[in-house]
Amino acid sequence: MDYRLLGRSGLKISALTLGTMTFGGQGMFAKVGSTGLDDARRQVDMCLDAGVNFLDTADIYSSGQSEEILGQVIAGRRDRLLLGTKVRFPMGDSVNDRGLSRYHVIRACEASLKRLGTDCIDVYWLHQWDGLTPLDETLRALDDLTRAGKIGYVGVSNFSGWHVMKALAIAEREGLVRPVGQQIHYSLQARDSEYELLPIGIDQGLGAVIWSPLASGLLSGKYRRGIPEPGGTRRAADWNEPPVRNWEKLYNIVEVLVEIAALRNVTSAQVALAWLLGRPGISSVIVGARTEAQLTDNLKAIELRLTDEEFGQLEAVSQPPLLYPYWHQLANAKDRLSNADLLLMGPHTGG
Repeated sequence: MDYRLLGRSGLKISALTLGTMTFGGQGMFAKVGSTGLDDARRQVDMCLDAGVNFLDTADIYSSGQSEEILGQVIAGRRDRLLLGTKVRFPMGDSVNDRGLSRYHVIRACEASLKRLGTDCIDVYWLHQWDGLTPLDETLRALDDLTRAGKIGYVGVSNFSGWHVMKALAIAEREGLVRPVGQQIHYSLQARDSEYELLPIGIDQGLGAVIWSPLASGLLSGKYRRGIPEPGGTRRAADWNEPPVRNWEKLYNIVEVLVEIAALRNVTSAQVALAWLLGRPGISSVIVGARTEAQLTDNLKAIELRLTDEEFGQLEAVSQPPLLYPYWHQLANAKDRLSNADLLLMGPHTGG
């Protein structure tokens, strides 16, 4: 297993993280899986044996049941792993049982600690933007929780670029706890994060932890041009994240994945994960599975190193277009681009 720093911090996390959204399988989360206690314990065992030291959950997953199951599974071995959970989404019927207000953040943290059976959350993620709560209120609540020893590090998730920069600016101006990571959606199928979020991470020292790296199974090799969509999948259960804006481009990407996988005697999923692990600014990639076989396959991705030629093939088939102002910068500023700029524009410069 590889271990990488989480942004501008001294915390080293495994390059692969176990995601536990399937734990519980209650409500809408039944669409992605229904992993019970025994299977959850087996998955955690497999990950610890593989060297994974970071486990990811959220209070909203199965209305807290994912945290409860995870808490039971890690009992007696808490010192062997790092825990991340999240706050933002509704956890009750009250108008204040949601969002990033001080009221909700502190109560949600206390509830997560209880469900997880621990006294500290190693990485506490703001799960989504809250445009109604002043960010200094949210960050001050997180700062107080940090000083109380209830959380170790802070991260953001599903923020836009200006949201991230605003949070960093307020944290530095007010001397409050500074986010060290961002949990974002990024894959060969959806490279939107290259426009702002990943360059911000490289420039500002935010480690990227990637969710849905296989685009909810779209990059697994099961979805092929001219072949009926498979049953028993998230999309078959009407789980429509991420959206597919261009099916033909997706099929083209999958064809290249399948071709590389066949030549390397690995799976398409492993190739897609290896591509992510080789991208700049990535601290960890979250893998989760309905079955042990899927998890075993995903964990093997850490052993795969793609060649420059293979990276080039995948770049050519999945490259996002240069939106404004990037096409203008490419035409007029390519002599003075930083490493953060080059994450998106490098391939267009021939670099």
